[in-house]
Amino acid sequence: MMLEPSIDALQEKINSKYTLVTLSARRARQMQETKRVHVENPKSHKYVGIALEEIQADKLYYEAAEE
Repeated sequence: MMLEPSIDALQEKINSKYTLVTLSARRARQMQETKRVHVENPKSHKYVGIALEEIQADKLYYEAAEE
């Protein structure tokens, strides 16, 4: 079973798997509350999958905190 978008493609956008998981989980919770999606016609039926599609489409990103 192939997942879309692929983890390799996503890691080109966000190089840390931990950050990718955290960002997509937070966005999934936000979508669950607001029902607002930033991509048209998402392929996934689950919020985490849609969040990953948003990352792939450059609709969702993060800024690293300065230390």
